[in-house]
Amino acid sequence: MAELGNNGGFSPGKPKFAFFNRSLTIHSNPMESFQKSHLQSTLDRTVSMNKFHNSMESVWSVGSSIKGKVNKLRNLFESGKSPKGPEESQLQSPSMLKSMKSFACDYRVSSAFSNTSSIQLAGTEDRIVVYFTSLRGIRRTFEDCYAVRMILRGFRVWVDERDISMDSAYKKELQSLLSEKNVSLPQIFIRGKYVGGAEVIKHLFEVGDLAKILEGFPKQKPGFACESCGDVRFIPCMNCSGSRKIFDEDEGIQKRCMECNENGLIRCPDCAS
Repeated sequence: MAELGNNGGFSPGKPKFAFFNRSLTIHSNPMESFQKSHLQSTLDRTVSMNKFHNSMESVWSVGSSIKGKVNKLRNLFESGKSPKGPEESQLQSPSMLKSMKSFACDYRVSSAFSNTSSIQLAGTEDRIVVYFTSLRGIRRTFEDCYAVRMILRGFRVWVDERDISMDSAYKKELQSLLSEKNVSLPQIFIRGKYVGGAEVIKHLFEVGDLAKILEGFPKQKPGFACESCGDVRFIPCMNCSGSRKIFDEDEGIQKRCMECNENGLIRCPDCAS
């Protein structure tokens, strides 16, 4: 069958619609163009990364030079300080500090029970005296006071608990004994000798020495509680009924009750005498 030629006629011996094949040869191969563009983008990224690394190296070099200058200035001002030797660094290790703290606590305990203790509470050679507060104004102080009281009560020994928040006379008494105006609480005396605060009692309890120290004190029944005061150690004054005032019939006026404290309380006659 004859086909259409260049002159608009039909030429024999050629396939049908050959002009479509000639149109396809005009465009280049799409895969080859994609590979060229991908290679070019890879080269561009490589060049940019090299520039970035070169800039960062310059920044690091500047930073190291500035750090060197700072170190020189610091050494200049710290030249008078001697470097720490191996012994000093060893003393500052946590284990060494802990052992030194334990040794200091043991030294305070041994010195507290020595015969040469300068702080003595007269008239209490047969008892344990604890100065504390029942107020919750300072959480750490209240927790220390409560912990010491519970530790001593665990041994079921009778303790002369002196609450300074219930009677200000105890606060003045403790300040006079320790010769300090601001006294931390609690403070413990055993057999009239000053022991220390909560840290000492806790340490003695943990190492097992507190049980030996409390040997010889009479034991109470488990769960014992005073029926008169409920272990508060105070009751309302029986003379003024806690009002702190009494009527003087001879003079016909009211006077301050001299048997109770500022809160109208007196020591419990059953458990705190």
